[in-house]
Amino acid sequence: MSLDDAIKKVQALISGASASAGMKIVKMSDDEARITVLAPAGEIQAIKDATFMPCMDLLNDEGFDIQVQVYDQDAPPLKG
Repeated sequence: MSLDDAIKKVQALISGASASAGMKIVKMSDDEARITVLAPAGEIQAIKDATFMPCMDLLNDEGFDIQVQVYDQDAPPLKG
């Protein structure tokens, strides 16, 4: 399995938990990626539940560290 395959697998899990979720993927290395997810507040926990164990399995079995960060799409942006 490649990192791209692992990312697609996690994206499918996210889409299955929330059809309206938007995703941004950033590859940080050959074995690490971050998926930033914007979703309705009511679907955030479902996305976390759907991706947690599969991401742990990808890390333990394949060596791919895929981080899923889920945010409320309707929350105002942070000002800093």
